[in-house]
Amino acid sequence: MPQVLVVARNFMDMVAALPASKLDMLYDSAFICEAVLRSLPPLAKKYALQMLYVLAPVAAAAMEEWVLDEYASKHRVAIDKLLQLRVFVEVRDRRKEVSYKMNQKFQGNMQKYLVDGGSLPREPIPLSVTGRLPASADLEAYALDQWECFLLQLINSSQVEKGTSFSSSMMKTFQRGLLSSRDGEAPKLTENGFQFLLMETNAQLWYIMREYISSAEERGVDPTELISFLLELSFHKLGAAYSLNTLTDVERIAIRDLAELGLVKLQQGRKDSWFIPTQLATNLSASLSDSSSSKEGFVVLETNFRMYAYSTSKLHCEILRLFSRVEYQLPNLIVGAITKESIYGAFENGITAEQIISFLRQNAHPRVVDKIPVVPENVTDQIRLWETDRNRVEMIPSHLYEDFPSKEWFEQCCDHARDHGYLLWEDSKRMRLIVRGEFHPEMREFLRRQR
Repeated sequence: MPQVLVVARNFMDMVAALPASKLDMLYDSAFICEAVLRSLPPLAKKYALQMLYVLAPVAAAAMEEWVLDEYASKHRVAIDKLLQLRVFVEVRDRRKEVSYKMNQKFQGNMQKYLVDGGSLPREPIPLSVTGRLPASADLEAYALDQWECFLLQLINSSQVEKGTSFSSSMMKTFQRGLLSSRDGEAPKLTENGFQFLLMETNAQLWYIMREYISSAEERGVDPTELISFLLELSFHKLGAAYSLNTLTDVERIAIRDLAELGLVKLQQGRKDSWFIPTQLATNLSASLSDSSSSKEGFVVLETNFRMYAYSTSKLHCEILRLFSRVEYQLPNLIVGAITKESIYGAFENGITAEQIISFLRQNAHPRVVDKIPVVPENVTDQIRLWETDRNRVEMIPSHLYEDFPSKEWFEQCCDHARDHGYLLWEDSKRMRLIVRGEFHPEMREFLRRQR
């Protein structure tokens, strides 16, 4: 079974991965500093606030005394996080003892923020100019529709409504690890793509944003500028209108890409154009636990493996097809069953048993969510057994070599195969060995040289 390759990470993981010079450039913005501070684990946040007005370095040994011995592991995690994000900078004296000092840019911005108070990155347009704006429920429905359209395009372009088109930059993001295409063939989902579809919405969003930022340099855009803009966007007021004229050229291109994903809604007035942030945008700088989806589930699974999904979404139906047999679909109900064939099909596409079970638990209908267990035990046990049964035998293409003219020649071949990682099995009595199939040309060349 393949390893899970799709990992849900938020923006702070991308910020921590930046070079020190780029990270210091980000800290020129008070909004970035605030976003980093509120994303820190509780203990790391406490350390940052304690050090906010301390100008001299503090010895690492002295900091260790701030916590009890049983919390030493949490202390190390907090310090590591602060160092990764360069909130703390490591300092060594002549005796090579380690001390920590706060990043000067971060410290200065946060001191100013606490004294003077924060302000929005840009002021919203008054209602007298925009007129009536979408209600919060309408904005949430718009964001959901755009995101589902995006995912349907990923699963099957024929499911997407006509007239929907995504920019070339978004299509490139689609293909970065989620889709694969060969010449003359339509793009297909990769193993990562199938796993991606079972992830929680905000985790999917962070994955796409991470890929979008990673591909920025290919489009001639500085990734640091994109990260800065996206983090600032999370501080905008939900449902308020902001003028597009306040954006730079890079930000204006990015905002149109984000509108396709449902992070913002674009509107055109008589004289001005504006964007309206949705809940997806305001969640960008939050942690995974803080922004986990609170929407109601829709799946009821019975002990006889029958499945009932109370949903009108085409996307839900397509996702359920990944691991179940959908029998028929009513206007507000999808009826199907989990079978050995459907689960094996999911395994072939790189989906694991735990991912399927986790999806069923996270999307359980409110009527069954309070039951223990949420998903019937016989169903979860059977899914795991099917996965175990499938993994009992591993097929490895290989080549058998036998009829060696001498014991010495056989041992030389075994040593060569073993040293280079080709060898799978050997029988010294009968002078036979088996090597991996992909290394047959190299082994054949070695045998030819021995002659």
